Amino acid sequence: MPITIEMPKLSDTMTEGTLVRWIKKVGDNVAVGDVLAEVETDKATMEMEAFDDGVLTEIYVQDGNKAEVGQKLALLAAKGEKLESAEPKPSPENKPEPEQQKEKTASTEPKETVETKAPSKTDGVQETPSAPPETSSPGRIKASPLAKKVAAELGVDLGSLHGSGPGGRIIRGDVVASGQSSAPKAASAPPPSAPKAPALVPALEDKKIPLSGMRKTIASRLLESKTTIPHFYLQAEIDAGPLTSLRQTINAAAESAGLGKLTVNDFILKATAVAATRVPLANAAFGGDSIIQFANVQLACAVAVEEGLVTPVIREAQSKTIGQISAAIKDLAARARSKKLKPDEYQGGTITVSNLGAYGVEQFYAIINPPQAVIVSVGTIVKKPVINAAGEIVPGQRITLGVSCDHRVVDGAVGAQFLGEIKKFLENPTLLLI
Repeated sequence: MPITIEMPKLSDTMTEGTLVRWIKKVGDNVAVGDVLAEVETDKATMEMEAFDDGVLTEIYVQDGNKAEVGQKLALLAAKGEKLESAEPKPSPENKPEPEQQKEKTASTEPKETVETKAPSKTDGVQETPSAPPETSSPGRIKASPLAKKVAAELGVDLGSLHGSGPGGRIIRGDVVASGQSSAPKAASAPPPSAPKAPALVPALEDKKIPLSGMRKTIASRLLESKTTIPHFYLQAEIDAGPLTSLRQTINAAAESAGLGKLTVNDFILKATAVAATRVPLANAAFGGDSIIQFANVQLACAVAVEEGLVTPVIREAQSKTIGQISAAIKDLAARARSKKLKPDEYQGGTITVSNLGAYGVEQFYAIINPPQAVIVSVGTIVKKPVINAAGEIVPGQRITLGVSCDHRVVDGAVGAQFLGEIKKFLENPTLLLI
């Protein structure tokens, strides 16, 4: 019986995806674990794997075209099976009618959905496999054939991985991500630089730029945030001298030892995570008839990418050292810019840091990332004359931090305490190393 391949829901905000390109062509044999196509969501580009053997007999959505979640993409027939009547291939401009999208198959037939996400009160996402969990004998590892092949090539132990496929199955993307994160880093490799701003070229004529899936999501979520969340703003100037001095000392020692260097943002992320544990109401969300206070700090960090912005999440940041936070955000940011993040790596944040210091911005206020209640905005370090404790005018270094708060969750005093904790740790940065 032919099997319908549908557009999977790869994130909680995804309503449609772009079929970037088909890896398999009509007439190709398909084995379980083979990569069928690359799909671009509103956040990342992901590989769509096959969960059945067969022959690809029809393709309904061509390369570069968009399809709604659940829309039919292609048809897979069992080897040797002859279809009585093939469905007509719709033109790229026309989507199949709703009744054409329904496949009359047995209720137990597995769908080609890779994974779906539903919101959860604890971490913002909850995995809901689209296929029933596989049963396995003790000691057997559930992994696709392609994942096993790639694991052997990269030397990755499948037993150490958690699968993101249906029923916890390990797929190729899990293996590749593990191999990248465990690969040795070059001793002298510089940290990733901020993306360059596009060259200022005068426009010769008006141009209409279609919204990408990412820009549609940004527009929708930030409009919701600014119109439904009562924002208020706080600001503090931080003495960045001690932080700059300590960072220079650490990085000089790290360079001679062949270790990675720390950035100013690493210290700010660590200070935010510590401050959120000391002022728990800052690490919370509005739940309609209640306030949800999170047990762990799932720290999101805004990363600029070509089409907009993504916020990869450092899980349980309060329990990580500053070195671990530094390594985590460098890895997440690099994969965010190459659109290789998995959904659970950018969903479920509980508090966000947005840093525009690399662009020379001195101060700004960010829009809250719903359903979170707080976002921290960070400017650049400015050298300026300051008055010391003795009343003397001396050279100083200052950095301005802003905090945007949801007044339904965070009152002014709570927001001030949270910002005060960040200030205390950044002005005494050795405390962040303890």
